[in-house]
Amino acid sequence: MIALISLLTIIILSIVIVRIGAVALELTGLSPEVASFQAQSAFSGVGFTTQESETIVNHPVRRRIIRILILLGGAGVTSSVATLVLTFMGQSGRSILIRGVILSIGLLGIFIFARSNYIYNLMKKLITKALDRWTKLRIYDYEQMLGLSKGFVISRIIVKEDSWLSDKRLSDLKLEGALILAIYRKVNSEEKYIGVPKGDTVIKPGDALICYARQDVSKALSQRCKGEKGDIEHKAGVEEEERLARLREAQGGFD
Repeated sequence: MIALISLLTIIILSIVIVRIGAVALELTGLSPEVASFQAQSAFSGVGFTTQESETIVNHPVRRRIIRILILLGGAGVTSSVATLVLTFMGQSGRSILIRGVILSIGLLGIFIFARSNYIYNLMKKLITKALDRWTKLRIYDYEQMLGLSKGFVISRIIVKEDSWLSDKRLSDLKLEGALILAIYRKVNSEEKYIGVPKGDTVIKPGDALICYARQDVSKALSQRCKGEKGDIEHKAGVEEEERLARLREAQGGFD
């Protein structure tokens, strides 16, 4: 019976550890969905390779959190398996049945505990306060802040020789609602970073532009070429952006 109680305790502790890891990842800027998925993957040792994985392994704090989850997960899974074996090993048929019923009831209770939004929100508040007090992590949900789930993207546009953007000043361009957040430019074989470029900055061939815009606008800018056709496409894009701006204004500033 002690082994059975230990097993249920290990499962509960595993859920709590995963939630602490998920909240900790949120505090580094990941969205709740991504943070929860990555924490569960690391703890279970599944090791899913997703687009967000690279943003985690390249971030020192996130990498440390994932390493701890992997370590604790390895120990937790091994302990759970060993305890489960000890729970039923050498028992009579009646005892196995009783323990099986207790285990089923316990797992059902844990399932309800894990799926309860009330308990989740309560735990999240407590964990966030604890991490905020004892660590230097802060919540910045960039996906929500930048509207990345609402049709906006942050993209990297490589400017080619025949690009419509090439050899133009930012102040001379109407980028259809797009913002150029930064420019990576090679100068004497070294990559130079230009953060928040000013209006008099000239876009040069070979530049890598970090662009924040609606997905369709970003795609159009990356594919648009110099010439009359490009100018016509740009004019149509500007008119569309002005139409959307009037629509937002009529709706009180919201799409």
